[in-house]
Amino acid sequence: MNNFTKNIIAAGGIAAAGAALVGAFAMFATEKLMTLALNRQDTKKYDKTKGKLSGSKKVSEAKMRSREDGEKLASLELRDVAIESFDGTMLVGHWYPCENAKRVIVAMHGWRSTWYNNFGSVSEFWHENGCSVLFAEQRGQGESGGDYMSFGILERYDCLEWARWAENEVANGLPIYLAGVSMGASTVMMASCLELPESVKGIVADCGFTAPHDIWERVVEDKFHIPYELCRRRADKICRNKINESAKAYSCKDALAAAKVPVLFIHGTDDKFVPIAMTYENYKACAAPKRLLVVPGAEHGMSYVVDSEKYVEATKTLWAECEK
Repeated sequence: MNNFTKNIIAAGGIAAAGAALVGAFAMFATEKLMTLALNRQDTKKYDKTKGKLSGSKKVSEAKMRSREDGEKLASLELRDVAIESFDGTMLVGHWYPCENAKRVIVAMHGWRSTWYNNFGSVSEFWHENGCSVLFAEQRGQGESGGDYMSFGILERYDCLEWARWAENEVANGLPIYLAGVSMGASTVMMASCLELPESVKGIVADCGFTAPHDIWERVVEDKFHIPYELCRRRADKICRNKINESAKAYSCKDALAAAKVPVLFIHGTDDKFVPIAMTYENYKACAAPKRLLVVPGAEHGMSYVVDSEKYVEATKTLWAECEK
């Protein structure tokens, strides 16, 4: 065997070893990613990791205000309620009634977040404008049951159950709106084509993603610098094992193509976690009456804090059109 042949064989061996190493690392990274994505864990444990994934290097003034508003909302004595979802999972919510209410809002918070953090700022606007609110706790988080989150795939049915609860228990004929932030926004969008109660008149989706695989791909490639194609099949298998559903089972665009109620889409231009392009895709896919509010300079979930005037105007326009 000549030296040239030996070099070719050696190079092939090195390449194979390198490919195996990359494959092993991708497998390890996928396991870590899916544990982070789906498993119930203490939210505080992941605060630092979530901050890194969102692209935030420092706490902005908007985020500081949002946290303060969240603490105020959390300090209120609200009525705790509980329901059983479609699969037997027990869900917990917090009912914030408004005197002389004009409408009811079912609010769905985001991934590894809380109802009071996501809605602390906007809740005051809602309350001052005749909105009674059910703040739901998403499955696999907070006080609700379930071992896993599912990025809207199962949560859409939880949202439907909360809408039915609101219609039957508290709405008294008032219009109901579904509102969500981040994963909560994707939850209400995925619920948009379900057989919602007739009293559900509209949806507000703030910085939602298009589909589970889409947001996982962004995190893996932008934050971990791994080609997602090395992770996709394994990620889907883990997802099926944990929630008995494929991550490809559903998407916001699938639901919005058959949406039954008007949708207000909201997104900040400086969102480093869920790219605004995903809201553009969701908006384009939506077959129902729709509006789009883009907030310059707003980070993930900070649109109301950054430009409450525009947010209020867009929301009131939705209410007026849906309540004619």
